[in-house]
Amino acid sequence: MKIWMIGLTLTIATFMELLDTSIANVALPHIAGGTSSSVDEATWVLTSYLVANAVVLPLSAWLSSVFGRKRYYMMSVALFTASSMLCGLAPNLGWLILFRVLQGIGGGGLAPSEQAILLEVFPIAKRASAFALYSVAIVAAPAVGPTLGGWITDNWSWRMCFLINIPIGLLSLWLTHRLVPNDVGTHAAGQGATQTAAARRKAAAGSIDIVGIVLVMIAFGFIEIVLDKGQEDDWFGSSFICASTAIGVLALVAAVVWELKTKNPVVALELLRDRNFALACAFYFTFAFVMFGSTVLMPQMLQSLFGYSAMEAGLVLTPGALVIMVMAPLAARLTKRIPAGYLVGVAFAVVAVALWQTSRLSLSSSYGDFVLARMLQGFGLGFLFVPVSTIAYSYLPPALNDKASSLTNLFRNEGGSFGIAAVTTLLARRSQFHQAVLASHVRPFDPITLETLRAFAHTHMHGPAQTLRALSLSSVVSRQVGFLSFLDGFRMLALFSLLVVPVTFAVRRALSAGPQAAH
Repeated sequence: MKIWMIGLTLTIATFMELLDTSIANVALPHIAGGTSSSVDEATWVLTSYLVANAVVLPLSAWLSSVFGRKRYYMMSVALFTASSMLCGLAPNLGWLILFRVLQGIGGGGLAPSEQAILLEVFPIAKRASAFALYSVAIVAAPAVGPTLGGWITDNWSWRMCFLINIPIGLLSLWLTHRLVPNDVGTHAAGQGATQTAAARRKAAAGSIDIVGIVLVMIAFGFIEIVLDKGQEDDWFGSSFICASTAIGVLALVAAVVWELKTKNPVVALELLRDRNFALACAFYFTFAFVMFGSTVLMPQMLQSLFGYSAMEAGLVLTPGALVIMVMAPLAARLTKRIPAGYLVGVAFAVVAVALWQTSRLSLSSSYGDFVLARMLQGFGLGFLFVPVSTIAYSYLPPALNDKASSLTNLFRNEGGSFGIAAVTTLLARRSQFHQAVLASHVRPFDPITLETLRAFAHTHMHGPAQTLRALSLSSVVSRQVGFLSFLDGFRMLALFSLLVVPVTFAVRRALSAGPQAAH
């Protein structure tokens, strides 16, 4: 019973961190108004967090070894909670961005530490169930966030989006202190009583890879800036984006070369030599790419074209999250009986079908149509996280749990960033394409055009006829352009999911238990 209480405790902070990210997205216009800044300036509230988060993720394994796993986890929760309070009290945009950086540093240490603790605390036979519990928080939070964020900003204030984290963070700290063993991490590392925790931390600190840390920070910091600001600044039409891309790529290449050659690398790239682990990282990337990409597309489409409020759009996503919560325990049971690679392949195929079905909806589709499409997608996503986690740790020794969880979460985080950047760019590019195509077919004497104008004129008897017809034609074309662009986005995500299915056949079959299964 105690291990399940530990599992629930660890999911609290994960849910809080992911929920806060999606809530902040919804609250952005309110933040801009409340801080007397433009929406473009306010987007740095999001970018600053993502950059700090991306920088800390690959360093979390080393930080965990320096401070101790439980201590580092509690430090991350405390920093996230304290900086959330500061964000809610920030007097202006500059201070808010600074506090969001601190929040991102705290949030970046949560997921890797949590997964490493779960792997050690849960016995081998129950690890699939532990991952099922953890997956509920990872997938449900981004779905619930827009609904909750819309309600909070409509009824309270954007500041409450951050202040709401304070009681949750304090509860997480108290439960972690009471339930999680103080020596967590020492057994997984295979270290006995002959070496004290203080001695291990001193040894880790003494072997600090300063060059690697600096290169990793520069690489992922600039890559995240490019992904988040690229479309806004017209990608490589901007000298800032070009310079940031060059710095990020050069730093990444240098980091890879350095980390492969140095004795004590801060990022354990050698883990990618394990085929299952490398494939699992690719699956994590795709999982996040599709999930976050679709979570951005659906609410944006419903709000911009169908007139849904932020809360109503969020309610479309919620049933899909509930399906995931129901499917995750079933996935844990099936992982013990069916090879994990097969489950991942079927899950990605279901997600691809769901996204393709979404791309076949029309402007006359109802709330129920969108909910059903999202529920089918949730059915596939619910079967992904548990088997992918099983694949990732199937052939790795426990001593590498920290380093492995750091890398898997890095791939998941970058997958989400790439997915959001891909769909926003595709929307802009395809909007231009469809605008040009549709405009070329709208001619003064085209029968369909004339029929549309007559119908509109008959419905709206008042007002200048020429003005009404122009407005009608413009709104119809504009709505069609937007909708076709969104459908292209769903098709792109469907294709991306489908391309991964054949790769699942390369997974080495192992016992479903997780780490140590092959030893």
